[in-house]
Amino acid sequence: MEVVDTKKKNSSKIVRYKPQTGNLGDDPLPDYINLVSMIFSMCGLMLKIKWCAWASIFGSLVSFANSRSNDDGRQVLSSFMLSVSSVVMTYLHNPAPMTPPW
Repeated sequence: MEVVDTKKKNSSKIVRYKPQTGNLGDDPLPDYINLVSMIFSMCGLMLKIKWCAWASIFGSLVSFANSRSNDDGRQVLSSFMLSVSSVVMTYLHNPAPMTPPW
């Protein structure tokens, strides 16, 4: 019986992992969602539209979930706090449940 050394046989197929460098990590989607969230929260604050206020909370959470780890967290936090204040102010103005927009 012949013993075959598998380390020598498969060593030519091993490829070392090299992380990709460049601008592939620059995804503008969280920034766009954050902008839309701020617009919705301002509509909720100024126009007292409840669904805009709730959409701004959803958008700020999605923006936080998709943000890069090296980003500055203050912008995401301020967007979320603006969204929460939008919901609070719309329900302080009119505490009735939200009616469907149709």
